[in-house]
Amino acid sequence: LELNFNITCDSFKISWDIDSRGQERITHYFIDLNKKENRKENKFKHKDVPTKLVAKAVPLPMTVRGHWFLSPRTEYTVAVQMAAKHLDGDYSVSQWSEVIEFCTADYSSVHLNQLLQKAEAIAGRMLPFTVFYRNQQREYFQQDRYAQCRRMLPAVKDNSGSHGSPISAKLEGIFFSCNTEFNTGQPPQDSPYGPYRFQIQADVLFNHNTNIYFGDFYCMYTSYHYIILVLAPDGSKGDVFCKGRLPVLDRSSNRLLTCTEGEDGSLSFHHAQDVILEVIYTEPVDLSLGTVSQISGHQLMSLSTVNAKKDPSCKICNISVGR
Repeated sequence: LELNFNITCDSFKISWDIDSRGQERITHYFIDLNKKENRKENKFKHKDVPTKLVAKAVPLPMTVRGHWFLSPRTEYTVAVQMAAKHLDGDYSVSQWSEVIEFCTADYSSVHLNQLLQKAEAIAGRMLPFTVFYRNQQREYFQQDRYAQCRRMLPAVKDNSGSHGSPISAKLEGIFFSCNTEFNTGQPPQDSPYGPYRFQIQADVLFNHNTNIYFGDFYCMYTSYHYIILVLAPDGSKGDVFCKGRLPVLDRSSNRLLTCTEGEDGSLSFHHAQDVILEVIYTEPVDLSLGTVSQISGHQLMSLSTVNAKKDPSCKICNISVGR
């Protein structure tokens, strides 16, 4: 059994060699596919009710399209068994082949662009904003408080959101928000991440030297939808990671988050109204560039996205590949 290397986020190809003797008597192939974490033996015998894919033998090469729903970035095992019909009408079944292990891929750029189009479809009108902000517990902003330079450092993104997003568990960055309340135009006073807020002027993180990428679009069994965008200074480590992996957006003209220059050279910023934007900045941020203060609202823990799983049944934020 040989696994070809053209593995996608929800498909794979295998091939195998057959002894030419008696090849014409082979009538069926049994293809056994399991998630790798399922350690239990789950092979079936040819007299049992089949629980795996049974492919009728046809002249090779053949294509078998099973009704499996493979998930991106997931480890699987696959093995093959053959059934042959003898002259006396009886059948014999071979031993299982060696077990091949493989891992499905992340979403491709085609899949991510499909997800981006779905995100743009519900983004709503654009509202102005002036600051990015990050909420945490008090201790987060007091770390190394006696050092001359206190910085927030990038950390590897967790596994929240779409299972196939290339940034999950790979991209390093710092999460910021930019959504504003409709009636005040200011950041909301509630937060799921802590009662202390760091605020920084938007142009410090987002300017002519910043590239913007689309990273994900998801919901968590609620009516709220989240979009993850990546802000990466041109040529930075994060920028190198995103190039070729994520769809790049025009910073001054897109449906999600924009930075535009006025006639006087000043920059203005707008965010999509009808989604919750999570912005990942890929470089360290010096706390002296902004301010830290306590917010007056509540900690709405139900809105936390830490390791949150995407709703695979939502028609708004899923595409027609593995979840």
